[in-house]
Amino acid sequence: MTGDYMATNKNASIRYRALDKCFRDFHHRYFIEDLIEKCEEELESFNFSASVSRRQIFDDIRFMESFAGWTIPLDRIKDGKKTYYRYSDRNFSINKQPLTDEEAQQLKTMIITLDRFRGLPSNEWVDEVISNLEWRFNLKGNNEKVVSFEQNQNLKGLDKLNVVLDAASNHQPLHIIYKNYKEGGIEENVVLHPYHVKQFNNRWFLFGLNQDRNQISNLALDRIISVSIADDIRFIPNTGVDFEHYFDDIVGVTIPKDEVVKEHIVLKFTKQRFPYVTSKPIHLSQHTISEEDCTISIDVRPNRELTAQLLSFGPDVEILSPDGVREQISKKIEENFKKYFPVQNDCT
Repeated sequence: MTGDYMATNKNASIRYRALDKCFRDFHHRYFIEDLIEKCEEELESFNFSASVSRRQIFDDIRFMESFAGWTIPLDRIKDGKKTYYRYSDRNFSINKQPLTDEEAQQLKTMIITLDRFRGLPSNEWVDEVISNLEWRFNLKGNNEKVVSFEQNQNLKGLDKLNVVLDAASNHQPLHIIYKNYKEGGIEENVVLHPYHVKQFNNRWFLFGLNQDRNQISNLALDRIISVSIADDIRFIPNTGVDFEHYFDDIVGVTIPKDEVVKEHIVLKFTKQRFPYVTSKPIHLSQHTISEEDCTISIDVRPNRELTAQLLSFGPDVEILSPDGVREQISKKIEENFKKYFPVQNDCT
């Protein structure tokens, strides 16, 4: 496969995605000149300098409408002597459609390219990505089921994932009806400007600016009752949160209150559990203090996910410090003990 061929196919894929964004945007009217401009902007963001012609856009549209493409439901709407383009189905996106033969071939090419990086230091993630892609899209020659990926098919909210991902990518506000378990299971109407989607513990969470509260909110997808694009609201871009490092100081997805500071937490494990913890760290800050004593440390801001993680180790772990975290876990263990054993008399 030559470099020119791969660049050409990448160029086309970028144009198709740019056009898809335009066709899904019901806030603006995209005429042919606008489509050309958007495609060129997208190409430049990927360091492609090729210009786009009117003929190229018309060819791209014909392909996208064809069975070889995605059979897109495209309307051509007259505005005086000019024509703008928009999907007739507001919910349509090529991102929601099965892979075309051409996309499957492109994905195979990408896998072949990634495969060159297998086995290199710090590239362990490549193995996982390649295996995941090959088996999820059935790109292996052998259809025998030899691998399974952790997932909860019965988890509520998975049908909302495409909507929130598209909205975050296309900078579209969302109207959300959300069941808030913290408030006794009441349903809230939320206007959210979506910025980031994160998976943790086999669940999905949406982060964005809550317009009413004027703060970043974290909504679990399985608690979202309904979600729709808020066409009547102007999107507020993210200017203050770096989500690449937003979760660096915590375990999980719950950001604690500002007064909760980072703690240096020292943990002592049993000899049987210690190898498992060192092979699968609790947090990226994890450091082995002593292999002989089976002690490690982590530097995090305590939250409920950390508490759940520590409790999950049962008697295999002891929190040596700080006292505040040790006392918190001790109280949880005491509450749990009372549920399983009769309350004893105070006399000893």
